[in-house]
Amino acid sequence: MRRLALIPALLLAGVCHAGLFTDDEAQAKIVELQKNNVAMQDKLQGLDARVASQEQTQRSLGLDTLSQIEAVKGELAKLRGQLEEQAHAIETTQKRQRDLYVDLDSRLRLLEQRAVPAPAAEEEIKPGKGKKQAGKTAPVAISPVATAADDPVAEGKAYDAAFNLFKVGNYQGALAAFQQFIQAYPQSPLAASSQYWIGNSHFNLKDFKSAIASQQTLISQYPKSPKVPDAMLNIATCEQNMGDSEAAKKSLEELVTKYPLSDAGEKAKKRLATLK
Repeated sequence: MRRLALIPALLLAGVCHAGLFTDDEAQAKIVELQKNNVAMQDKLQGLDARVASQEQTQRSLGLDTLSQIEAVKGELAKLRGQLEEQAHAIETTQKRQRDLYVDLDSRLRLLEQRAVPAPAAEEEIKPGKGKKQAGKTAPVAISPVATAADDPVAEGKAYDAAFNLFKVGNYQGALAAFQQFIQAYPQSPLAASSQYWIGNSHFNLKDFKSAIASQQTLISQYPKSPKVPDAMLNIATCEQNMGDSEAAKKSLEELVTKYPLSDAGEKAKKRLATLK
């Protein structure tokens, strides 16, 4: 009987024990879920931190980009200023070069005019024997009748008028004026210079073939003119502008060989150094 009475007690204890085990398991699950929750919260916090970091990085990159853009704008402004300065320097240099040409040409014309003897009547007197021969007069050479080409004042004015057209940039007008000058004064000491400026006028008009032909005419017709080295340099420049580097190189080498000490020869040496 006692054994039979113990059976329900044992069964109740077993059930109670089973209920206690189930609670522990549930508690363990709760602890595990809490841990998982904490882990998820940590992950979420980590993600939030990464997002915030990325947002900060993007903002920093945006600021850096803006700074870079501003820096580039500053560099561009600086480059524009430098380009303007260079353009001004080039313009100033070109003006000085034109003034130098004017000065050199004026001096050359003075030297050429001084080299030409002034026409004078020559008087031929036959020698006597100590006494003047009666009834005889010494023959006098008579100068020919003066023509327009013999008027040095008109000649100088015609040349100056043509050269003034060139100086102010009226190259078409200068071209025609210098051609007329050579026709009117073919024997003038200024004819070679006129031929040179004809070639230079063609050059400034971008007619490089005509410029080369005009300078070649100067070299062939006035081989002793001081303008020959400059004419050869102008030919080389025309050839360079036409894209014929080989021809330009040959012209420069010929100039250096024939006129190494001239100003044009020095310029040719510098150009050859850049072509090699």
